[in-house]
Order: sequence, then structure tokens, then C-alpha cells
Amino acid sequence: MPHRICPWWLGYFLASPVRRWLGQDPLAILRPYVREGMTVLEPGPGMGFFTLPLARMVGQSGKVIAVDVQPKMISSLKRRADKQNLQDRIDARVCSAENMGISDLDGKIDFTLAFAMVHEFPDAAKFFSEVARASKLGAQLLLAEPSGHVKDHDFAAELTSAAVAGFSVRERPKVPRSQAALLVKN
Repeated sequence: MPHRICPWWLGYFLASPVRRWLGQDPLAILRPYVREGMTVLEPGPGMGFFTLPLARMVGQSGKVIAVDVQPKMISSLKRRADKQNLQDRIDARVCSAENMGISDLDGKIDFTLAFAMVHEFPDAAKFFSEVARASKLGAQLLLAEPSGHVKDHDFAAELTSAAVAGFSVRERPKVPRSQAALLVKN
């Protein structure tokens, strides 16, 4: 699949509450996996549609590390977090397309949300390798890709890359308008 990054201005639509009405309610999707005190990694957070609910879910003793290649997405996410008084729970970072800049997190991540973004990463194998290195043993990764955009064979290739990095499929949860898999680090 060709590498294309979602334009920053589309972030306004992606952060819209309309997504909840279309069935993508962050709390409903994440509640089974995220608890207070967790350290959560969210690559490609956009303007924070999932990030802000994640920050509430992890509570004051938890942390959400959000990394994005687009500075405008991160600056908007930071503004939205400030308005909701969640900035102390979110570590929002600008990264490069080649590296997520998370080497300081080795073995610290409890849960990763990779929602509609792995197909934008230049190298899925490198993505899963970085996430695996940052993840604790038994950490979970929710992978969801837009079903109308990512074809079955491309999603299967992502799952193969995840397996090579040390993740196995635990379940295939239903996520509206998405192909999804809950992975666990072995």
C-alpha cells in the first residue's frame, strides 16, 4: 500500500464528536483494555479524539504518550488537552517518519492504540518492532484500520509484521468501520 499521511487539516474532522454518532465511541472501544495507572502509547493521535478519553481513563497515576509526525496535530492536541485540564497526563511528541522517538520507553508501555495509522507508516515491520521494544511482556496493542481503505490482504500483512515483532492475536474485536485485532506481546 502506498505511504500517505492524512493531511493535518483533516484532523478537525477526525476529532469531531460526529465520529461517536457513527459508532466510534472511544470509551466503548477502549474500556475493555485501559485501566487507571497504565502507560499508554498512541502513535498518530491526530488532534486527540482518542487521546483525551485515554488520559481520563489512565487517571492521574497514568500517562498517555502521543507521537505524531505532524507538528500541527500535536499543537492542536496540546491545546485541547490544556482546555480539558489533562496536559499533565499526556506526553505529546513530534516524531519523524522513520522513527517514533520512543526509545526512552523501552519496556514501559502497558497498552498501545494503533487506530487507522499503521497503513500510513512507511514500514509496518519497523513500526511493530518499535512498539514491541517499548511494550512490557503481556502488553496489549489494539490495531484497527479503516475497512474501506485498508484491504484484507494489507491488514493480514500488518498482522504478519506484528507476529514477527513478537505479538500474537488474542481476539478480533468488533470496531465499527474497521478491521481490528487485539494483539498481546509474547
